[in-house]
Amino acid sequence: MKTLNLKAPAKVNYRLDVIRKRSDGYHDLRMIMQRVDLCDEVTISLVDEPGIRVTCGREGVPDGPDNIAWRAADALLKLSEKQAGIDIRITKNIPVGAGLGGGSSDGATVLMGVNDLLGLGLSDERLMEIGVKLGADVPFFIFKKTALAEGIGEMLTALEAVPSLWIVLVNPNVHVSTAWAYQNLQLTNQRDLPIIPCFYKEAADICAILANDLETVTIQRVPVIREIEERLMAKGACGALMSGSGPTVFGVFEDEQTARKAAREIGRDTGFFVAAVKTL
Repeated sequence: MKTLNLKAPAKVNYRLDVIRKRSDGYHDLRMIMQRVDLCDEVTISLVDEPGIRVTCGREGVPDGPDNIAWRAADALLKLSEKQAGIDIRITKNIPVGAGLGGGSSDGATVLMGVNDLLGLGLSDERLMEIGVKLGADVPFFIFKKTALAEGIGEMLTALEAVPSLWIVLVNPNVHVSTAWAYQNLQLTNQRDLPIIPCFYKEAADICAILANDLETVTIQRVPVIREIEERLMAKGACGALMSGSGPTVFGVFEDEQTARKAAREIGRDTGFFVAAVKTL
């Protein structure tokens, strides 16, 4: 039995501009995303028994064909034309429905892992083409770089000059559907998008671009988001913002000691999911 033990990292959105709704129901976006070292653990095994089996055991995460990891394995198994069986076990460390891309990262990790296990030799570019059909954020996790993402998220430009940062993630133990957030977003017809720099020397440069068009939507359902942002700033963050469709809020910190102290105190005071993480 061939087995791979892999890590699927979370991400944060430093920027999320929703430009317009497309005729296909998706939205054209402009995002800046970076991975962080909070990771799901994904074990993928090739087995003799045909079929695909996904085990997660986390409430809110399906184990069958509705799981993005199952659909990722199925897409590559069909391409391979092999009769192999694939067993996938996912240990969720990333909160579910949190705006941190956990599901998309799991799907991307399975695409890359199954590609290796089956010896398909598909390029990252080909895997990204397959991945975008599974979820708009999947290509970003295959790209494996901090990126400016455009289109629905599949047009990726690497941002090489980005500082290593400490991030404190705070999730108020609430799930938010990405589809719900976009459905409830009120878009204006005309928007002047500010120019986003390509180079960032320090944490303050990242904090200067923080913005998320979906925050005004999600905060109506989860008003504690604003309180979390204020807590993070009071604990020493140089900027705080909701990530993705939320409701996770992240604070940007300049050093590990301040970040870990803030995480300990906010976790103690709130009972929320809190993690101090480093960017990748």
